[in-house]
Amino acid sequence: MKITRRRYLFCGVAGFLMAVGKPSKLLAQSDNKITQQEQAQLLTEKGHELLNRGEYSSAIKTWEEATKIYRKLGSDEGVTGNLINQNLALQGLGLYLNACDVLLEALKIDKSSYSPIYYPLRKKSRKALNTAINRVKPTPVNLLALQNLGDVLRLLGNLEESEIVLKKTLLLTQKITPNKDVSSILLCLGDSKQSMYERSRSQYKWIEELVYKKETVASIQKNALLSLEYYQQVNKLEKAPATTKLQAQLHSLKLLLDFSQWMEAESETSQRFATPKNNINQQIQPLIDSIITNSFSFDELPISQGAYAKLNFADSLNKTDNKQLQSIAIQYTESALQSGQSINNQLLQSFCWGTLARLNPNKSQIYFKQALGFAQSIQAWDVAYEWQQELGDLYRKQGKYEPASKFYQAAINNLTQVRANLLASNPDTQFFFYEKVEPVYRSYLKLLLANPDTNVEKVIKLHEEFKIKELENYLQCGRLNLVALNEIQNSDPNLTIIHIIDLVDSVEVISKSSKQPLHHHSVDSQLIREHINNLVDTLQDKNLAYANESVILKHSQVLHKLLIAPIKYLPTSGTLVFTLDASFQSLPMSLLHDGKNYLIERYGITGTLGSRVQPPKLLKQKQLIAFIAGLSKVSPSFYAPNAPKGLKALPGVELEIANVKKGITSSKVLLNEEFLSPMLDKELSTDSFSIVHLTTHAQFSSVADQTMIFAWDKPITVSEFNNLLKEKTQSSQEGIELLVLSACQTAKGNKKSILGMAGVAAQAGARSTIATLWQVDADSTALLMKEFYQRLKDGLTKVEALRLAQLQLISNPQYQHPSHWAAFLLIGGWL
Repeated sequence: MKITRRRYLFCGVAGFLMAVGKPSKLLAQSDNKITQQEQAQLLTEKGHELLNRGEYSSAIKTWEEATKIYRKLGSDEGVTGNLINQNLALQGLGLYLNACDVLLEALKIDKSSYSPIYYPLRKKSRKALNTAINRVKPTPVNLLALQNLGDVLRLLGNLEESEIVLKKTLLLTQKITPNKDVSSILLCLGDSKQSMYERSRSQYKWIEELVYKKETVASIQKNALLSLEYYQQVNKLEKAPATTKLQAQLHSLKLLLDFSQWMEAESETSQRFATPKNNINQQIQPLIDSIITNSFSFDELPISQGAYAKLNFADSLNKTDNKQLQSIAIQYTESALQSGQSINNQLLQSFCWGTLARLNPNKSQIYFKQALGFAQSIQAWDVAYEWQQELGDLYRKQGKYEPASKFYQAAINNLTQVRANLLASNPDTQFFFYEKVEPVYRSYLKLLLANPDTNVEKVIKLHEEFKIKELENYLQCGRLNLVALNEIQNSDPNLTIIHIIDLVDSVEVISKSSKQPLHHHSVDSQLIREHINNLVDTLQDKNLAYANESVILKHSQVLHKLLIAPIKYLPTSGTLVFTLDASFQSLPMSLLHDGKNYLIERYGITGTLGSRVQPPKLLKQKQLIAFIAGLSKVSPSFYAPNAPKGLKALPGVELEIANVKKGITSSKVLLNEEFLSPMLDKELSTDSFSIVHLTTHAQFSSVADQTMIFAWDKPITVSEFNNLLKEKTQSSQEGIELLVLSACQTAKGNKKSILGMAGVAAQAGARSTIATLWQVDADSTALLMKEFYQRLKDGLTKVEALRLAQLQLISNPQYQHPSHWAAFLLIGGWL
């Protein structure tokens, strides 16, 4: 069971509660102020009682009253201590950004000098944070505030910043009070490293490129071992309280079990993990025995923290294969439930019932409903969705479609709300999407498609919603301003939207057009998977130009036969709009072949994510005003640390630029040394260009930070590029009609190319984007671009102009091989 962020919180900050919970230890009393001090102390202690019962809002109000009194008394120490307390209650409510703000106030750090959420300037933010904490006076209460800040930054997902603060706190504490117990700081450092491990572990599941997978594997191992080392240091400290040692042991056990599980899965394909896996496994049972032997330590914690600690232990025991240990897990969970009931802590009781449901499969349905009821009673939507998903899964397995559908939809609604809150506080939410959001959508889609009376319209709507959420997650942004295709006025009457949905065991194909009824058919994934993988491997091979066309046709004809041929009512010509799942996104649909012709020979083809686009507009001749930039020489950016290896000068850039200029009304050109990122910023923000054409190296990756476009001085990542184009869009009512990236390539192994392309287009505000899946021959690219812009000048739509330009290459014996023409994709608006 994945431990939610709320529950994990209470295991990490138990020492903080005790440290601030006795204000008499923080404050020096004086006779003339004893009455007010006593009142403030009583309010402080009352706040902790409320916190322990899960009454977080009441605890905040109580501590706010105490803070006011301490301000009147002029006690900086008292004010800081109660601001720390308020932060704990805000964390309990899941309001981590608010908690961070309170701690910055306590430490007198100006928010204008440091912001934990301004992602594009994360490196500058870390430098600002270092400067800010160096100015903090290292008093005991300020060190406690710094420790809390480090922990809340972890909960915000700012893991590197968390580590900076905690290491600084440890250093200052050891310097100022050498004999002071530092076990709680070491525990927090271990937690930060474990969070880094979890982030890398999650990234490993959705990163596809081999080079980045290798880097992620190294990160997983490194962070796991460093985290365990911190926990071991805690247990070796003689001065460490038994409760802190217990928490270190519990966190170690959770990590050991998860790390062992990951290595077990990896051992199926590689033997290099056999020895470290054995070393890890040998530590698990002795650690469990030690925790059980010293179980009295659970009762030494405040009652709610002790209960959460028992739940964490029960979760870990349930991950073992030992039935006896799973029986012990039930006992610990029931004990935690009794604690929750005794203090009437609704959230704690929700977790207890959810844990019992997983430990008792025969009663899981009843228990999950109990858990859901408690979560809903306090509007804990970040907890409720988990139980709703579990109930949806249970009913789906029972074949009860209506209740399953109800719970899945409720889970999605809550996840949407939770994700919005996460984006407001932490832009680094990709792991949350792939771990939590995607499985609910996939399960719901399976449910709808398994129903004998399949509601295909609902499937389409759900898939569209999922793909948009995936794009927003990739870009780490809020809601994108996109419109549904069926809302577009004067659309192509022969427009057909084709959804290809990969549900692992099957591939679902759904087509929709204004003139014909819906079509749906399923394909057994075993019939198609090998052809997809082999074709992608061939297309991403550096020797693609030398591949025999018959090898490509072998796979593209099978894919056409299974995916396209069964579609009824497909017109003989027109525009096909594809909404593709990840496994198909690096396949150009234009390449599918019916035995006589490629698909591009009959249809204009465009791609979207979620059948939504920027409102498309036809480019008129007077609007053909372009900003053009390119690199024809090796530039300093090619040697940047995050640049792909082996970038070379692009031949034919000058010829391509000359051909583009012939087909447009006017242009501004930056070439080589002139194409600097600041100049790009300046030009895009000051001039009205309807077209942005970049002939420079670019890479699309499943990792947003590895999706980049190369200027002379530096690679510009997708988030930085989007910021530039958003400034352009905001400064002009017209915005960017067409973005062309003519020298792109897909990172080896990436099957989510359209995700990167659509990402660059959507957040930038570009209505349409043309990009390449692989780096294409310079001469054929120049010829294609010349033809494309001439067709635009003649008044054709973008999709038809690109189709005719591709057909021109197909008809030329020198360029008819798919390596020359199939790489070009149109994403977004087709007009």
